[in-house]
Amino acid sequence: MVATPGPGAAEQATALDEVAGSLMSVWSRAHNAPDVPVPATQLRALLALEHGPMNVSELAAELGALVSSASRLCDRLEASGLLLRDAGRDDRREVTVQLTAEGRGLLERLQVRRRAELARVLADMSSPARQALLWGLLQFQEAVTASPGEPGEPDDSMSLPA
Repeated sequence: MVATPGPGAAEQATALDEVAGSLMSVWSRAHNAPDVPVPATQLRALLALEHGPMNVSELAAELGALVSSASRLCDRLEASGLLLRDAGRDDRREVTVQLTAEGRGLLERLQVRRRAELARVLADMSSPARQALLWGLLQFQEAVTASPGEPGEPDDSMSLPA
């Protein structure tokens, strides 16, 4: 059953959509630097592997891609030295992929850059505004985690206060 958004939720979603673009722009500046050796799709795969190894099928599901496409993506990342493949011990058809030390280092450098860029923007905000932003984003994260739903399905549990 699809929940219907409460009063004002559509307008709030529109405002959030517009503001989220600014947040994503600031967040992604680090990823678009000239010294980042991988395009956005490959970077998404590295970020998915940041929390630990997974098999290629799981990576494909995480990326919303076909297994064959994820496998080719892994080929490119492995050739770049950012990813390591490991054939399964029980079933050699099940290939696990994980970050190499170089892949982890790249993600760590990007995290430092993202945080510096965010701090630069946050420094231009008042302390109460920064606290309100963080509180709201934490509440948003909690709502997403509590009710992930399917993409495109509205969920009134994620409505922002009026």
